[in-house]
Amino acid sequence: MNMETGNVMAPTAPKRLEEMNLSIVMMRDILLKTMFRKNIDIVTEISHAICLPVPVTQELVDLARSQRLLEATGTLNANSGNEMGYQLTDEGKARASDALEQSEYFGAMPVPLDVYHQQMKRQSIRNIQITRNQLTNAMGDLILPPTLMDQLGPAVSAGRSILMYGPPGNGKSSISNGIRKAMGDKIYVPRAIEYAGQVITVYDPIVHSAAEEELDDPNSLRRTANRFDSRYVKCERPTVVTGGELSLKMLDLVYNPTARTYQAPLQLKSSGGIFIVDDLGRQEEPPQALVNRWIVPLEEGRDILALQSGEKFEVPFDTLVVFSTNFHPNEIFDQAALRRIFFKIKIDGPDQAGFLKIFALVAKKKGLPLDEASLVHLLQTKYPTIDNVYANYQPVFLIDQILSICAFEGIAPQMRPDLIDRAWANMFVKEEVIVK
Repeated sequence: MNMETGNVMAPTAPKRLEEMNLSIVMMRDILLKTMFRKNIDIVTEISHAICLPVPVTQELVDLARSQRLLEATGTLNANSGNEMGYQLTDEGKARASDALEQSEYFGAMPVPLDVYHQQMKRQSIRNIQITRNQLTNAMGDLILPPTLMDQLGPAVSAGRSILMYGPPGNGKSSISNGIRKAMGDKIYVPRAIEYAGQVITVYDPIVHSAAEEELDDPNSLRRTANRFDSRYVKCERPTVVTGGELSLKMLDLVYNPTARTYQAPLQLKSSGGIFIVDDLGRQEEPPQALVNRWIVPLEEGRDILALQSGEKFEVPFDTLVVFSTNFHPNEIFDQAALRRIFFKIKIDGPDQAGFLKIFALVAKKKGLPLDEASLVHLLQTKYPTIDNVYANYQPVFLIDQILSICAFEGIAPQMRPDLIDRAWANMFVKEEVIVK
């Protein structure tokens, strides 16, 4: 059973322990470890710590009491609402210590993998339909040709892999970030998932942006728990951005041998969102190897991960993968790999008219008056030296340089041919031999 929140069905909190679909021993041990580590003793605090409703938490506490692992301490003071307090017995402390030796994980009760599968279907990236206006608005100040939006829109709405290629400095990275902004809705990210008795943490505050309404005062926590299953965090659709540092190892489960716990790999953390591979071709592994690793996930929407024991299992691969490269696709992929990437979009630099349009818009925004003679000097004297190759980054770069020079010289913001020359000199490094 689920409730509607925004565009995505929110997972409802379990009402009874038997609805959890987790091992009773695992749940009991997480309860004991959490009480032991956090030094908490009343049910409302325990409920918040293990992210279960109070009635379900009470069931678990009563179970541990029946096994003589917990005991009641009597009512507490009025500050705790006169709640009954509980503490670990000697047997409970011994069991908590044993359980911590097996796994240091405590806190939020994990979501079983098959339950997580169902939630991912409800919030799939492929369920999103984005309009031209949404995508255009999300691109902010980027000036993109309508033909590019014609290609980009269907690619994003399909939720399939995208390869953006073309010369550097034309906004491939900015376009990737704009795609993320266009989505706008929220999804539910599990704090942790469980498979074969192993806990894998998924929610990562570095990757996931919790929705503001979940960052409320403590009194709202119980209301939040009643609204949806608080084992999940309501978040913006996640965006994972990697560049030259991406390695194949980063796509495997991360095992901490000291704590004996697992952390989800990057692509699992990006589920329901976007995985951006920037500067493809700059990684240690060749691009072909990276795509080969993702052949099954890209085609079948599922990924295969492995535990330390070597046991392999299947997780959802529900991610819009955006590859961005300055290389021509034929230089870095074979045709079989290219077939696996659903959309191939070339991001070119603007023509002269497009360059002037961008230049005028940026100059107006930054308060730099245009000067016709200076623009003619730029177009007829400077650009021929680089074969009239225009790039989207150049107007911003040149205008920022001119403004910096004006500020240094103590003059009002202005365009002059000599200022164009000085700004141009910083945009390119002169080819020369450095004598060492």
